[in-house]
Amino acid sequence: MVIIDNALKKRHAENNPIKVAMIGAGFMARGIANQIVNSVPGMRLVAIFNRNVEKARDVFFEAGIPDPLYTDNRSELENNIRNGKFSITDYADILCEAKGIDAIIEVTGAIEFSARIILKAFDHKKHVILMNAEVDGTIGPILKVYADRAGVILTNADGDQPGVEMNLYRFVKSIGVKPVLCGNIKGLHDPYRNPTTQEGFAKQWGQNPKMVTSFADGTKISFEQAIVANGTGMKVAKRGMFGPTVASGTPLKDVFQDLYPLEVLLEGNGIVDYVVGADPGPGVFVLGTHDDPKQQHYLNLYKLGKGPLYLFYTPYHLCHFEVPLTVARAVLFHDAALAPLGKPMVDVVATAKVDLKKGEKIDDLGGYMTYGLCENYEVSIKENLLPIGLAEGCLLKNDISKDQVLTYDDVIIPSNRLCDKLRAEQILFFQ
Repeated sequence: MVIIDNALKKRHAENNPIKVAMIGAGFMARGIANQIVNSVPGMRLVAIFNRNVEKARDVFFEAGIPDPLYTDNRSELENNIRNGKFSITDYADILCEAKGIDAIIEVTGAIEFSARIILKAFDHKKHVILMNAEVDGTIGPILKVYADRAGVILTNADGDQPGVEMNLYRFVKSIGVKPVLCGNIKGLHDPYRNPTTQEGFAKQWGQNPKMVTSFADGTKISFEQAIVANGTGMKVAKRGMFGPTVASGTPLKDVFQDLYPLEVLLEGNGIVDYVVGADPGPGVFVLGTHDDPKQQHYLNLYKLGKGPLYLFYTPYHLCHFEVPLTVARAVLFHDAALAPLGKPMVDVVATAKVDLKKGEKIDDLGGYMTYGLCENYEVSIKENLLPIGLAEGCLLKNDISKDQVLTYDDVIIPSNRLCDKLRAEQILFFQ
């Protein structure tokens, strides 16, 4: 990262900071804003959008900016940028349109709204950094096609688990070890959690109960691992992944050789998966192999063991702390931390959390009705499975049993959604 540090210092010395706007003003957005404002020379957060504009004002205030200016038009925003002033708005389009903004950080967790904003940003040649696994895991591959056409970067973020996994994957490959599994370490997995069960935890940490639920019920980790699969060419070994559970606090280094079937790991380009309860959590890990007996000897000498699997791990993920590094990679070096390679590899499909009844309307991600499971993309398409990212607002045509995976035949999709059009385009483009 020294090259990024030096490039940012140069921009700071030249009084020419990277100018960033942010879409969203929730828990993660507050951390990102504080980090950029107070810890990143050579970068400036010039504007924040939120539907409730007072939340955007609060985010700036918490970061030490007491007087952001409200604006609802592009020219005024551009004038504020030129004059070194900070802006808040409830008009997201003007952040995408305004001259003087290099990149957009998208931190909403929405899909339909996010899809429109991302394409708008591309139209105006702005890089997009996603703290939004949901949109990335649903229509990220086709959005990457649009980014390439516009000559800009679409990327998931350093710091969050998918970005940390990808950086570790790159490192493992760079030293000649073949990655066979990219893994995520979880402390809890219960697909039947809901906003009521998670309300206390969410309140304790100042988070949204639905977002916390999506962590607990496995939807979030499914999105995260799907993103990693799409960025590496890996798949899942089975629907829902293996997801073994070990006794809480068990050192991963003591058990990793026996967690996953070796013959599965050695097939194709490897798999994405996770483990529950292992230490160090909540970190990430990569399992790799090496065919050269000489290098195997060195790996054993360097305390990675005799093989056949070698464990590499990062014992933390620091989310918002590293997001500015992703911005710098995109703007200064045209480099993505994590983006789809091409054709989708893994989907996240909607699964009933409880018995569902005909005529019900499916609620939000992290709600009471569905959870997400990873499934290989070709299976998802062949079986006409419903991506959980598109399930919200769908009307059920059939009764669905608890733990049953939903298909498009089970639902009536809301009309005229951009996300559905992009999904259909994605299927056609990569067939």
